[in-house]
Amino acid sequence: MRILSGVQPTGKLHIGNYFGAIRQFVELQRDAGNDCYYFVADLHAITTIKDGNELRANAFMVAADFIALGLDPARSVLYRQSDVPEVTELAWMLSTVTPMGLLQRGHSYKDKVARGITPNHGLFAYPVLMAADILIVRADRVPVGKDQKQHLEMTRDMAAAFNQTYGGELLRVPGELILPDVAVVPGVDGQKMSKSYGNTLEIFGPEGELKKRVMSIVTDSTPVAEPKPTRGNALYALLKVFTPAGEWNETKRMFTEGGSGYGDIKKRLFARILETFGEARARREQLERDHGYVENVLRDGAGRAREVISRVMADCRKACGLGWV
Repeated sequence: MRILSGVQPTGKLHIGNYFGAIRQFVELQRDAGNDCYYFVADLHAITTIKDGNELRANAFMVAADFIALGLDPARSVLYRQSDVPEVTELAWMLSTVTPMGLLQRGHSYKDKVARGITPNHGLFAYPVLMAADILIVRADRVPVGKDQKQHLEMTRDMAAAFNQTYGGELLRVPGELILPDVAVVPGVDGQKMSKSYGNTLEIFGPEGELKKRVMSIVTDSTPVAEPKPTRGNALYALLKVFTPAGEWNETKRMFTEGGSGYGDIKKRLFARILETFGEARARREQLERDHGYVENVLRDGAGRAREVISRVMADCRKACGLGWV
């Protein structure tokens, strides 16, 4: 089945991004029956980033991060959204069959406005461009978390409306691929790890800065000799994510039996993080010096994606009466 997902280049990838999605993306490409398409959503990102140099650098960074973390260009199609301008053409076609009420009900739009973000057309019409991303490659499944299901439901509604208006199965109505539940990865302050909270542990940050962030994880004042609380303990939850199952009991005893200070426990977590991402961090350093390779991967990916996209757009243009047949 054809699988598609995208990520906005709005900041540096963190540990929560990896365990929440990227690890699953890498696993999906290993199944020979999957045809995986992953894209850097730079067109989406201009709703928030207004500095061209920053956005361009971020797009490169995200692509390099994905490759370093195991996304294989030989097994997956990795491309930059803006390298396939047909997506904005399809978004316009979809906008002509999309009711205003559908967009007004969007949770993401309402949440952003409630947080004081000034609404604009790009923010309002965001789900239409997202639908075009999915439909233009005729994706069968889209990996989504439970909090993202509405976006896919809106895409399905738009595809159905377009097909009904112009007749036939011009656009493939995609299904969802619910990613397996993973432990919520807490940030250094105990809340869910998120760039918006400023509480992240960056996967590819400088080692010294990463250690400083780990050592800043909020803990209580339990004495060294006493057992440490585990419920609601961010340090405990992070160690559980990084510790292999066969070694967990030993790590758990650092909390349940006492005798270990939080400083020592944080050092163990830091070591686990470096061990887990050591190869990826080395690969990322290499890619930083080889911009040409990353750009070639993105250009090649766009070319491969457009082999599918050209057929979709030919069908849609003909149905809408655009251009000469």
